[in-house]
Amino acid sequence: MPGRTIITGASGSIGAAVTRALAERGEAVVMACRNPEKARSVRERILAEFPAADLEIRPLDLSSLDSVRSFAASFDGERISSLFNNAGAINRGYALTGDGLEKTFAVNYFSPVLLTLLLLSRMDPDARIVNMVSLTCRFVSLTGSALRPAPEEFSQLGTYARSKLALLHFFLELARRRPDLRINVADPGIVNSNMISMGRWFDPLADLLFRPFCKSPEMGAVPALAALSSAGRNRYFVGKRCLEMPRRYVDPEKGRQLFEETLRILQQPF
Repeated sequence: MPGRTIITGASGSIGAAVTRALAERGEAVVMACRNPEKARSVRERILAEFPAADLEIRPLDLSSLDSVRSFAASFDGERISSLFNNAGAINRGYALTGDGLEKTFAVNYFSPVLLTLLLLSRMDPDARIVNMVSLTCRFVSLTGSALRPAPEEFSQLGTYARSKLALLHFFLELARRRPDLRINVADPGIVNSNMISMGRWFDPLADLLFRPFCKSPEMGAVPALAALSSAGRNRYFVGKRCLEMPRRYVDPEKGRQLFEETLRILQQPF
């Protein structure tokens, strides 16, 4: 029997859509969620459609490295076939977590990286790791201080984009070091979800003029579902297409440096 699939942020729009699709396929899913009550509502809705679905909720707060470690430790002796690093955040202002990390990078980068590293020993051969990235990655670059930005370096969209670009570079390097794993990325495009609410005065206007043209969560889930089923490696899934990794993201030296710096910050061996 195959192991289970872990989906972070499984109660959110794309996470819930991917969870439902995998439940329909008969795959076992662990819903890793910060808000268990919201997750229970999603689980009940899916079970009403697919009563035999194997869906388990486990708490995971990506703003806390201790929560990540506790979540990973709960899988002792269990097998994992796939990990979908889906959960993310676009924070309005600069803030530090209890671990001293800028919060956007903590949720979008450091915690998914730590979670993955802690689960590697529990993964099936040829396990699939899918990372949610963003089209905003193409508009930013990473500087030497990118992983731990100072308050004056913070911007709502820019920091979000850099956190996703760092995630992409880290996992390209992990794929080089662990060619046995099937590591891919998924770009959902612009999806109608809470993620596009910026907490700004113009949100109501954007809801009126912009949201109607955004993808549904089900459409946003298409690339992730394709990546979770793919036998390929280092592929970039966007829309219904499976692409070679764009050359602008392939920088082995930057990936190596970022990988080693991340391990140092997390104090995590590899």
